[in-house]
Amino acid sequence: MEIAETKAAGTELKRNSALRRKLEKSVFRKYWMFYVMMLPGIVILIVNNYIPMFGILIAFKNINYVDGILGSPWSGLRNFEYLFKTKDAWIITRNTLLYNGGFIILNLIIPLAFAMMLNEMKNRFMAKLHQTIMFLPYFLSMVVISYLVFAFMSDQNGFLNKTLLPALGMESVSWYFTKEVWPYILPLVNTWKWVGYYTVMYMAAIIGIDDEYYEAATIDGAGKWKQMTSITLPLIMPVVTILTLLQIGRIFNADFGLFFQVPRESGVLFPVTNVIDTYVYRTFLTVGDIGLSSAAGLLQSVVGFTLVFLSNWIVRRINKENALF
Repeated sequence: MEIAETKAAGTELKRNSALRRKLEKSVFRKYWMFYVMMLPGIVILIVNNYIPMFGILIAFKNINYVDGILGSPWSGLRNFEYLFKTKDAWIITRNTLLYNGGFIILNLIIPLAFAMMLNEMKNRFMAKLHQTIMFLPYFLSMVVISYLVFAFMSDQNGFLNKTLLPALGMESVSWYFTKEVWPYILPLVNTWKWVGYYTVMYMAAIIGIDDEYYEAATIDGAGKWKQMTSITLPLIMPVVTILTLLQIGRIFNADFGLFFQVPRESGVLFPVTNVIDTYVYRTFLTVGDIGLSSAAGLLQSVVGFTLVFLSNWIVRRINKENALF
């Protein structure tokens, strides 16, 4: 009896497999043109995103240019050890995590508040004007921004030392030699650059909300604050969650231009401006070992990948609809 049931199950499995293959062939014949259209994109994805992953080998080798990548001797995890055994390991890790953590919070609260305020503006022209002005810094490179910051904080001719502080009866400050102020300056500069970008993202999500929700809330006597907390925030929460998860994925990666260009390589500021990316860059200039740089980049990618999955898992446990995947 058991043998007969096993044979029947095997026959049914083969029949299902044959039907599946037949269905797949019919689908391919029907949609073959779409697969051909998709082919260039797949080729570009493989060439640009997957073939370069061969370079991961560099992180585990003691690279020399005579033997090449494949011929160079293996170094195991020694390239990773320098990040953790150096005397600056704690400083660069602390700075990277704390700054990025602060950036995530600021890029969530401030743009969200601006998006809600712009959405409440009755004059749409003025709302668009404010939105455009806020978005402009996003297009500026960090090199340009570094010179704008220097124009404000130059010791001799900066706006703060030359105009503002004397008008307030205060003494000039050597900004590029005062490390205590930079944990506030860098988040301010980063927020100024990115606030327009995230505001536009949140504005797009808010605009997509059906007006009938607000009309019904108004009829029920709900004020603007109640409408924002009970309608706007809950309905745009999926977008907020996705943008936050993407930022969490880069929490181990610092904005190189922000931490390298804006402080203008002032050695006095290294304790509060040196992060993993700038440290690796300076190490490479000194030692010239691309294996060390590659190991740092791989470590950052793996940590970011893990954090995205972990954060998304937590979000799914709370609310599946807000999860990224």
